[in-house]
Amino acid sequence: MTIENTDACRRYSGVSIANISIAESPLWMQQRLKAIGVRPINNIVDVTNYIQYETGQPLHAFDADELRDRQIIVKNLTEGTEFVTLDEKKRKLSSEDLMICDAKEGICIAGVFGGLHSGVTDKTRNIFLESAWFNPVDIRRTSFRHGLRTDAATRFEKGTDIGNTANVLKRASMMIKEICGGEIASDIVDVYPNPKEKVQVALRYHYLKKLSGKNYHPDTVKEILGVLGFDIIKEGMDELVVAAPLHKPDILLPADVVEEIIRIDGLDNIEIPSFITMTPSVEENYAAETLREKCANYLVGLGFNEIVTNSITNEAYFEEMELQESVKMLNSLSAGLNTMRPSMLETGLEAVAYNLNRKNNDLKFFDFGRTYNKQGSGKYYETEHLCIYITGSVIETGWRDKNTKADFFYLKGVTVSSLKLLGVQPDGFELLTHKKLLNALQVRINGSIMVQLGEVNNSLRGRFDIKQPVFFADINWNALRVQAEHTQIKIEDVPKFPVVFRDLAIIVSREVKYEQAESVVKKLKLDDLSGIKLFDVFESEKLGEGKKSMAINFTFLDKEKTLTDTETDGMMNKIMAALERELGAEIRK
Repeated sequence: MTIENTDACRRYSGVSIANISIAESPLWMQQRLKAIGVRPINNIVDVTNYIQYETGQPLHAFDADELRDRQIIVKNLTEGTEFVTLDEKKRKLSSEDLMICDAKEGICIAGVFGGLHSGVTDKTRNIFLESAWFNPVDIRRTSFRHGLRTDAATRFEKGTDIGNTANVLKRASMMIKEICGGEIASDIVDVYPNPKEKVQVALRYHYLKKLSGKNYHPDTVKEILGVLGFDIIKEGMDELVVAAPLHKPDILLPADVVEEIIRIDGLDNIEIPSFITMTPSVEENYAAETLREKCANYLVGLGFNEIVTNSITNEAYFEEMELQESVKMLNSLSAGLNTMRPSMLETGLEAVAYNLNRKNNDLKFFDFGRTYNKQGSGKYYETEHLCIYITGSVIETGWRDKNTKADFFYLKGVTVSSLKLLGVQPDGFELLTHKKLLNALQVRINGSIMVQLGEVNNSLRGRFDIKQPVFFADINWNALRVQAEHTQIKIEDVPKFPVVFRDLAIIVSREVKYEQAESVVKKLKLDDLSGIKLFDVFESEKLGEGKKSMAINFTFLDKEKTLTDTETDGMMNKIMAALERELGAEIRK
C-alpha cells in the first residue's frame, strides 16, 4: 500500500481475508440494522455497516481478485478522468478528488463511494478490507461536487478518530471471520507516515472554578480526565497540562476540558449560588429592529403571514444579465441551490407555488430578506428588502362579504400605508418598464427609488406553474429604514374646527393622469387644503372623443377658525383656474 497524497489521507490500514462465503447476514444483525433504518444487503456489507455505526469508523471492502497486481495506491487522478461508481453512473473526476487505485486505475472515490468493478458481489471469495482517515475538507468537497451524500462521507467530513483505524479493522476482521467464514490471510498493514500528535491543553484550577462554579479537588479532576483517556503531561500548583485523546478532536481550549469535567461529574453536583452578578447587555440596532417589528405587526394586522425564504436559490430562475452580477456558490449544496439570490421575487414565488399546490389559494405574504450581487473583483454587496406577495382573494368569502380578488390597487394601498406608517411620504409614482412585472410602478422618496411594484408577468408565473395572478412589491428596506430613522412623526390635537368638503368634476384628455392634476393643485400651496382624493373616473362618447371625467374630492381645514363659504370658494376658484390653465381641463357644472 502506498499513500501519495498524505495531506488528504494521513493514515490507511488494510487487511486481506480469504475464502469467505457471501450470504445473508444473521437475523440478529439484520434486525439491528433495520432498527436504525439501514437496509441489509449481504453479510460483508452488513458487517461494515454494523461496525460503522458501532465505532463511528467507516469501512470499505474490495473484491481482492479484482485488484490488479494486488496493489493499493491512494492518490489523485488527472482532471476529467472517467470513473464508473457502484450505481453504474459514469462520472468525471476532478483533480482534487482523492481516489483509491490499484496498479492500473481508480477503484473507489476515497471515503465517498465505491467503484462498480471492485465491489463485493455474490461471486466474491477474497476481500481486502479498508480502514482509513481522510481529510474532512476534501471528503466534503468531493461529496458535494458529485452529489454523493453517503453515510461514510458524512462521517469522514465531521472527523473520525485517526488513532482507531487499526483497532476497528481488527474488530471487523474477527466479526467477518465469525459470520462469513474464511480466514485472515495477512497481517494488518498500517501506513501512517506522519503520526498525529495529541493536542495539549493547559488548565488552571482557578479557571475551572470560575467557569464551572464549583471548587474541584485536583485528584477528582485527574481521575475524571484519566478515565476519559486524557494523558497528564505536567502538574503544577494551579495548573494541569493534559493531552487530549485522538478520538476527541473538538478538545482545543481549556473551556473544552472544563466541559468534559462538568459532564462527567454532573451538573446537579454544582450548587446554585445565592446571588448572581451580571452586566446588562447593550442592545445594538434597536431603532432598526423596532421599525421592522412595527411594520411586521402592521402587515400581520392586515391579514398577512410572514415567510422566510432561502437566500440560496437556483440560477436557472434568472437570465444571463442577472447572473453576470450574481454571487455563485463555490461549494453548492446541490445543483438546485447554487447561487445567492440576486432577486427576492423568485424565492417568494416558490413559497406561493408550494401553497397553491396544496389548495391554499388566497395568500398574503411578506418577507424580510436580502439579495446579493457583486461589482468587479472582490466587491460584494448585500441589500435588505421587504417584499409583499398577494394572490387570490383578499377578503374571505362569507354570507356578508362578497369575494374580493386581489388587484394592483390593493397592493398599492398596502404599500403606501406601510410607508406612511413609518412616517415616510412618497414623492409620487412613476411608470416602470420591468422585465418581470406588468403595469409596474416605482416610488421615489426624496429623489431615491424606494419601491417597485406590479403584477408578475405570465412568463415568470409559468416557470413556477402558477395559474392565477400574483402581485408583488419590492421595498428597499435599507434605504427606507434610513429615511424612517431621520423622519420625525408629528402628533397634533384633533381639529377643533370643522372640515369643509368640496367635490369637483373635470373633463380632460384620456392621456392625462390623476397625478398630473394632483401635482397642479399642490403647486398652489394652499395652506388650508388638507386633503385631495380621486373618487371617480368616467368615460363616455358624450364627453367627446378621447375625453374622460375625473371627480376629485378636496378637504379644507383652518386650525385657527371655521372657514367661510367665501374663503372656500376662493380656494376652489384658484384650483379650477389652475387646472384649466395647466391641463386644459373643462369644469363640469
